[in-house]
Parts: sequence; structure tokens; C-alpha cells
Amino acid sequence: MSNIAIRVENLSKRYRIGLKEEMHDTLGGAMISWIKSPLENYRRLRSLTTFDDEESVKTLERSNVPTFKRSNEKDVIWALKDVSFEVKQGEVVGIIGRNGAGKSTLLKILSRITEPTSGRVELRGRVSSLLEVGTGFHPELTGRENIYLNGSILGMTKAEIDKKFDEIVDFSGVEKFIDTPVKRYSSGMRVRLAFSVAAHLEPEILLVDEVLAVGDAEFQKKCLGKMGEVAKEGRTVLFVSHQMDMIRGLCDRCILLNQGQIWSDGDPEKVIEDYIGSFSSQSKADSFEVDEDTSFALQIMRGQVMDETGQTRHRFDVFERIVLEVEYVVRKPVQGAIVNFELKRNGATLFMSFDSDTDPRKLEAREPGIYRCHIELPCPLLKPGRYSLSTHTGIANITKAQRLEDILVFDVELLSKPSAFLSYAEKRRGVIAVPLVWQTEVVNGDY
Repeated sequence: MSNIAIRVENLSKRYRIGLKEEMHDTLGGAMISWIKSPLENYRRLRSLTTFDDEESVKTLERSNVPTFKRSNEKDVIWALKDVSFEVKQGEVVGIIGRNGAGKSTLLKILSRITEPTSGRVELRGRVSSLLEVGTGFHPELTGRENIYLNGSILGMTKAEIDKKFDEIVDFSGVEKFIDTPVKRYSSGMRVRLAFSVAAHLEPEILLVDEVLAVGDAEFQKKCLGKMGEVAKEGRTVLFVSHQMDMIRGLCDRCILLNQGQIWSDGDPEKVIEDYIGSFSSQSKADSFEVDEDTSFALQIMRGQVMDETGQTRHRFDVFERIVLEVEYVVRKPVQGAIVNFELKRNGATLFMSFDSDTDPRKLEAREPGIYRCHIELPCPLLKPGRYSLSTHTGIANITKAQRLEDILVFDVELLSKPSAFLSYAEKRRGVIAVPLVWQTEVVNGDY
């Protein structure tokens, strides 16, 4: 028996831009649609006639009759185009890509919500999907009633739902409101209950779109743990997310979609690198300068990444010292102001640093003036790869002000003469590579 849970072959989905491809059940429905969009329907009728004769077109133009050339490509967008892949039973596969890459469309087709334009999908096993907050929930029904409704839709018997009911409610954390209509739930409560139902009613295939971002950090951790348990039980998970940390922590395989096609498929770390590397904004940038904005009492004006000699660079060796420089202006006395930076690798935050970490007095007051900060990173610290630096300002624990995301981008590479450390640094697990001193002493030489 095949161990393939999902097989997708040459899957494509086409949409018309600005026009609805829909069938109406009644004449009244069709008439209402026609009345709502008279211009578009007129254009659609005109486009049924193709004018190949140039003289005919000119004659019509002279008579002031609007002419429209047939241009199917102009009105068509392919959300998916010839997508093919297989997922084995028990695999946890992450689907990543930019907005509009086709991720949600793919999951809707697999969930049988949307029909493909062409191609074929095989699903082996019962499918449970969580594509939006509270998918499949009836707002007028209580949480309890919706659990039984969802279970029935998934093909569960009442006895099976009864067996899992307490576990579902306990996991969701909405026990106090279980007999309250779902329409009165917050978005966080709905996603808690929806995920609990989807994960606990034992589907063979679990499809999860970007919904876990709605929950709090504690619940996200619970969800990751639960999906890990689902995978260990031999069930299959397809997980769409923009949160790379979640993809790394959960998935053993990752697929990158771009413009409706598969760009990369394989190890999550490698695919995430391909994804981050595709950003035009992620081109190497070793310095920046921003326009003055007097609405900020404290504003970061410029910055750069340098070597220890003060030379601006975007390429460093593992054993070279990396120095970050940030210059900011204080326009009026301000209390509680913070200046920080956040270092990322492949979209994952390695650490944040605040200029008040070693000097808490900076939180008390900052006087007007121009300030320049130098931050030297420990060396060696960073593994080979591409890094980005974001910097922010605000009032501690109150508000965020200026946010410069991924404003500096630089590469760290293995350029030095090979050594034991260098040979392992790139392949070893973890996001940083720090050679620690191991002090070893002989306790008993006669053993």
C-alpha cells in the first residue's frame, strides 16, 4: 500500500481580475449581478467580438463607438500554475512564500473549498482544515454545539466526539464560555476553539493556514506541540505560515511558492534561505540614511556596518570583528526613551540589544543633541549566512516610535584558512557558532 497521503499533479488555478466567474441559481440573481456591473458586462459583451481588420477598428473609432480588443491575459491571473508534489504519511510540510504566492489557494483546493482550473489532487484519509479564524463555525451556535457540528462534518460519530470533548475544551482554554454563542467570542477565543477541534478529532490530514498568529505566545507554543504530536501519530500536516521560527520548529520539509509555482522544496533551513534571498529589499546594504522627521523627539538618522578599522562593508569572515554604528538625534528632553537593534538570520531573530542594557541611566533622561553609538559584536559569533539588522526607538514598555526593518544587510562567509572549528561551523545545528573554552582536568588517571 502506498504511503503517499497527498499527491498533487499539474495543479493550476486561474482567476479573472475584477470579474467574477460565477453561476447564478436564479434569473433574479443574474439580473442583480448585471445591474451592479453594467460597464463590466458591456465590456465583456464587446470583447466577444474580435476585430482583426484594422480598417474596421478605425471605422468604429471614427463613429465614437468604444472598441475593446480581446485580451484574456490582461484579465487573468494564475494563482497556481502547474504545481506538482507529493507528501508522505506523517510528514509535516511547511508552505511559505510572499503574499499572493498561492499558498492559501493551494490549501483551499486541498480542502475542497475551491475547484482547480486544471490538474489533479489525491487525498488519502480524512481531512481537517483550519484556513481562517473559526472556519466552519456557526456564529449563532454555542462553542459546545459547534464542536459537535464540526465533528459531524468531519465524519465523526457522536460517541467519538463525546470521547474527545473534554480534551478539546481543556486545550482551548474557553471552558468558561463553552455554552456562549461563538459570535460573542474574541478572535483569539475562536482560533483557540477552532484549532482544538481541528487537531483533536483525529484527521489523517491536517491543513493549517496562517491562523496561529492570532493566538497568544502560550497558545502558539501549545499548538506547535500538538501538531508535533499529530505528526508523531502518523498523521500528515500541511502548515502555511509567514513565521519562519514556527516553520523551523515544526516542519521537517518546506515548500516555497512564488507567483503560483514551486521555487524550492526540501530542507526547511535551505528553503527559508532561498525565500529570504528572493527579497529585493534583502540586497546587501552596508549603510543607510533617513529623511529628517521632526515629529520624532528621538530619531535614528543614519547607520552602517563596518570592520574594526572603520571601513564600511557588507561581507565579513567568520573571524572578523563586526562593528555596528547608529547615529540618532534628540530634539527635546525625553524620559524613558529606548534605542535598540535586532539581528536576524533568514528572518529569525537571533537577539535584541538596547543601549540602556549596560547604562540604565539612559532611561531616566536624554538631553537634546546628536549621538553616535558603536556596537561591536562578539567574535566569532555568527555562522555563515546572510544577516539583517533592524533598529527601533520608542518609550520603554509604553510605545513604539521609529521602526527601520532590515535596514542593514550583510553576509558572513567562511573565508579563513580551514580549521576544525570552521569545518564544522556551517553544518552544526543552531543559529550561531561560538567556540567555548572547555577546561578539562584529570580526575583519576588510573581508571
